[in-house]
Amino acid sequence: MMGRGRRVGLALALVPLVLSACGPAGQGGSKSSASPGGDPAASALRELYGKQQAQIPMRDGVTLNTEIYAPLPGGPLGAGPWPLLLTRTPYGLSHDDDGFHRALSTSYAELVGDGYVFVFQDIRGRYGSQGEFAMLRPPRASSGAAVDEASDTFDTIEWLLPHVPGNNGRVGMLGISYGGWLTAVAMLDPHPALTAASPQASPADMFLGDDFAHNGAFRLSPSFGYVALMESGRENAPFDFDQYDVYEWYLEMGPYSNVDRVFGEPKPTWELFMDNPSYTDAWKAISLLPVLARVEDVEVPALHVAGWWDAEDFFGPLAIYQGLEPHDARQVSHLVVGPWRHGGWARGDGASLGAIEFGSKTAEHYRREIERRFFAHHLHGPADARGADETEGWSGAEAIVFETGRNRWRTFDAFPPKESETRRLYLHPGGSLGLQPGAPDGAPPYDEYISDPADPVPYMPRPIPGFWQGGQALWKVTDQRFADHRPDVLSWQGPPLEEDLTVCGDVRVHLVASTSGADSDWIVKLIDVYPEQLPENGPYAAEMAGFQLMVADEVFRARFRDSFENPSPVPAGVPLAYDFSLGARCHTFLAGHALMVQVQSTWFPLIGRNPQTWVEIPEAVASDYRPATQRIWRDPSGAPDRASFLELPVLGNAEE
Repeated sequence: MMGRGRRVGLALALVPLVLSACGPAGQGGSKSSASPGGDPAASALRELYGKQQAQIPMRDGVTLNTEIYAPLPGGPLGAGPWPLLLTRTPYGLSHDDDGFHRALSTSYAELVGDGYVFVFQDIRGRYGSQGEFAMLRPPRASSGAAVDEASDTFDTIEWLLPHVPGNNGRVGMLGISYGGWLTAVAMLDPHPALTAASPQASPADMFLGDDFAHNGAFRLSPSFGYVALMESGRENAPFDFDQYDVYEWYLEMGPYSNVDRVFGEPKPTWELFMDNPSYTDAWKAISLLPVLARVEDVEVPALHVAGWWDAEDFFGPLAIYQGLEPHDARQVSHLVVGPWRHGGWARGDGASLGAIEFGSKTAEHYRREIERRFFAHHLHGPADARGADETEGWSGAEAIVFETGRNRWRTFDAFPPKESETRRLYLHPGGSLGLQPGAPDGAPPYDEYISDPADPVPYMPRPIPGFWQGGQALWKVTDQRFADHRPDVLSWQGPPLEEDLTVCGDVRVHLVASTSGADSDWIVKLIDVYPEQLPENGPYAAEMAGFQLMVADEVFRARFRDSFENPSPVPAGVPLAYDFSLGARCHTFLAGHALMVQVQSTWFPLIGRNPQTWVEIPEAVASDYRPATQRIWRDPSGAPDRASFLELPVLGNAEE
């Protein structure tokens, strides 16, 4: 057990993750929740690692609270030298009863036996670190400031290399959510010793597709809760709603102008929201998209990680990966997407999500067979025999994605796959779907509903907890029958499939819609409808009969149809085309299942209510919120300016 070429086997990898490794609900605080008597896996860590705490100075004199866990000299892991693995976070360093960072016995358990110097750090202005916190501190290239998160990472690495004995001069970095963003920023302006990075669930642009807004539609519950959590002090401070069902709470709060009274004091990021209702330079300053456009060559090998049902940051990882692809001449940037919620790959075994079963332990597979091999290859080096008795090393695959429905891992030379072919799925009269425009039937060439801001469609079944009190967890895999057949939700369903249909790539919608108002939100969902009569001895439990699984979804705010920078009112009653992405997917609709499309105009309180009148929404008062008649056009003549359809990237079903 002493040689560098042998991996130390521990029970650590078998310990279930009891604390989220991503997002504020799981990373905050330093209090322990370990059971009395201690954790045997944590106890085993003391035989391998020693802990050191440091205040590392930055170039402007601010010091950052840092914990360093290095293999014990003469211990079971051997003599080294060891690579450093850095994680930076705004959510605090959480510990077990003995003061060791929890990640070492949970989300990083598969890595500890390979031997790393693990480094965990509070970013400036948070928890034990000095300085002032700034939400998504703009890169220096955009702000002209003396410091940013990349410079803090650079200075941290610069200090660690000479101060940590026995390191091999190679540094890896990983993090989830905000930690993923910190990792992405660092690799785009890297220290020379940064040898491998894994930005996981990193946001890329908060106005276009991540936490705060999607296509200009403000995400109320996530944004309000996050601002309260992060800007009420140096430590996490979840907002104390005075009732469980926040659907009712947000309705009673009324227009956004009432939020200042709720907070009681100014919140910088809420001011950003209210002062910038369109895509201004303030939003662009915290976006990674302009930074990606300036990259000349991908210097740091990267493993970008996303989850198909991530309710917070699915847009970001794909945007970052795809933004780097034109500059990745050495093919060192890789993508992994699995069947997970936000950060689900770092917790539990990933065998299921809500009621959906995947037939294998997908999260364990990722941590053991993908993440571990990636870092071992780049940080220990391919010549190192570490783990050779258990693995064949890092595969180097360009894209590794889990195909849901058929439930299997697949690799591609590019993502979206070049092999996918686009097919159109048209909305038909009578609530049906087809691969061709529908035939004339004498009915109006549209379906319609009334959208009432006073009675919005909930985004999940009520009662709805606060987003950071559980409302973010599993709503994306909630059975959509709670919304189907509401008078303000339109549904179209195709016949049961005669053979499997694999959709793999970017799902897009061409929605032709009109409104009697001057603005609207358009929410489109692609749904997998399970058969009502499940086969005997089939793979599903009886309660899955008729289940409506949301596969892809997105919202688009109509005022931004021509420009996110310069919104304009919607002409009343005029059918207009809205073309937008529902996100990339890799999902097989199995034979016997059916495809469904749902369209609605409210999704509350996930998306803040649209007044549906022409007013700057932050300035709206109660009287500005008015019902509107919405029409979704499906002209059977197939006229391009009157036919609504989805574009599905269909992939052949040949076995790999």
